[in-house]
Amino acid sequence: MKEEFVPSILVKMVNHKHLRKLLSKKIDDYIYRNIVNDDSDDLHRVQLKRYQFLSAMLGCVTRSMDKGYVSRDVIRRIIDVFVQNNLIRSDSSYEQAIKSFEDKYGELPPTFIVFSPTQKCNLKCIGCYASSSAKTAATIPFPVVDRVVGEVHDIFGSRFITISGGEPFMYSSQGKTLLDIFQKYSDMFFLVYTNGTLINRDVAHRLAELSNVTPAISVEGFEKETDYRRGKGTYSRILQAFENLRQAGVPFGISVTATSKNVDLLLSDEFYDFYFEQQGACYMWQFQLMPIGRGKDEMALMVTPQRRFQLYRKWEQVLSDKKYCLADFWNSGVLSRGCIAYGRSGGYFYIDWNGNITPCAFIPYYVDNVYKLYENGETVADSLFSEFMKNGRKWQREYGLDNWKRPNNWLMPCSIRDHYEIFRNSVLPTEAKPEDVKAREALESDEYFKVLKSYDRELQNLTEKIWESEYLNV
Repeated sequence: MKEEFVPSILVKMVNHKHLRKLLSKKIDDYIYRNIVNDDSDDLHRVQLKRYQFLSAMLGCVTRSMDKGYVSRDVIRRIIDVFVQNNLIRSDSSYEQAIKSFEDKYGELPPTFIVFSPTQKCNLKCIGCYASSSAKTAATIPFPVVDRVVGEVHDIFGSRFITISGGEPFMYSSQGKTLLDIFQKYSDMFFLVYTNGTLINRDVAHRLAELSNVTPAISVEGFEKETDYRRGKGTYSRILQAFENLRQAGVPFGISVTATSKNVDLLLSDEFYDFYFEQQGACYMWQFQLMPIGRGKDEMALMVTPQRRFQLYRKWEQVLSDKKYCLADFWNSGVLSRGCIAYGRSGGYFYIDWNGNITPCAFIPYYVDNVYKLYENGETVADSLFSEFMKNGRKWQREYGLDNWKRPNNWLMPCSIRDHYEIFRNSVLPTEAKPEDVKAREALESDEYFKVLKSYDRELQNLTEKIWESEYLNV
């Protein structure tokens, strides 16, 4: 089966329920052949994990279709926008943009960006890096948001953007919301991290009409854990959002931050069964709390290295046995061949609500700012060539991105979370500025440095032998 035939087979899966199982198996076999049985330079176990992830994504969407949780019209549109424009990249303008970028800058552009156009939020979650009072919350004007998205589309050739916040569905500027952006850039696909509480029936219906947006709704576990961190009554509103999206036929996912408060639940099958089987989630993104600042309460929310390793084993089991589409942005580093920050090809960079451009949503330091770039007649692409971004990509290449057959330990992929000493000494330049007081405190705190350095050393002791025996020497 040739790549260009995949969308047509997916459409047949949507239209013909009695053929769905057979056609799904055909596509699954195609994914396996192309990822595991080809001549890729990837490690065999890396190939296997990448196949399992895509296979689980296919399986979760198919299961949701069988249960009637996603509409045929929405899925057909997603095939056009997400599969054609992002996975297969059949749009010729994509290749033209890539070539133009490479000719100008000497390397490939990032695959997407994460963009937080507003800091405004209707919740105040414990440990949130975006927390701010309503009076001081920043919002980027609509023309600037439009320009950023347009540059990602035209300069990078990207057809995918992740929207974060703040709460994206609170964004409003000059009478416009992000729904206007989604409508204008109808050939792009948007993943929106949201607390879900503002997804009423009207919003769900509008998302179904657009059919190029999927919400990733944040939970902390079940009601007890979610309401503890996000506020009483939040969980019931989230469940209503799920129902609204199912009724509208919009595929959605789950976003969860692993902390010391909920890690036991995240190690149980019950958690994943509930959201995938009972609620109809098509995917789940799992993060681990990155402490910003030296506050002891915040530091105490980190999962221990031992618990993190247990979460890695749980991810393996959920992916292979349950076949749920789950990715942990630290423990699943093999899926992306390591760190995806710093604007690398296959990766991204982050723009916050102040216009600051950082390597990653979890790195609170920046050199460039969107407003200043535009004042100087530059574009967001120019931010990729600061010493900060170049240092990060250099570290990525040396750590394994240039040698897929013998990379360093991709079970510890993150430059700041897993290699803090290297980040401070070799990646973070002196001209980088902290985003806020907490980020500044972290730079000035000897205790913060020692805690993260110790954490990384302990995690390395736990994972290095596994990396050697289960990945490198297989």
